[in-house]
Amino acid sequence: MNQPIETVDSTRRLILKGAAVLALMGLAGIRFGLTPAFAAANDKYPEDAFKQKNSDDAIKSLYGKTAEASDKVKLDAPEIAENGAVVPISVSSTLADVTSISILVVENPNALAASYKIPAGTMPNVANRLKMAKTSNVIAVVEAGGKLYSATKEVKVTVGGCGG
Repeated sequence: MNQPIETVDSTRRLILKGAAVLALMGLAGIRFGLTPAFAAANDKYPEDAFKQKNSDDAIKSLYGKTAEASDKVKLDAPEIAENGAVVPISVSSTLADVTSISILVVENPNALAASYKIPAGTMPNVANRLKMAKTSNVIAVVEAGGKLYSATKEVKVTVGGCGG
């Protein structure tokens, strides 16, 4: 059964208008912070913490307290990095209620290399490729239940690091 062309065109226009309205509503939600997935994006950028030269100062600036070592924080990094410009690092945790994960490189000019807000219900697992100036301890800090936990590993950087 064939429908008149006029009915098909008006139905198509109605569907396209509805899709456009939904798309605009979604964009408005993102822009004005109405979408939960983007709630962490509204937090203030920790500019002062990223400027710190010392890892202890960076942790204090970021969290206001110190971290205790924990075997529930897993820091995966190579023992030897052949290219200090791209050192693969990953951090995961089995702790409950993880709210943030940060990675610090002690011997870099600025100790704090990365900091992530972990939304509720998200698996606490992050990965990054860091630039390391020279052989250094890498520290992973996990905030969970209002407390700080950490893991540390030395990464030896050979030729090609950002220091030369």
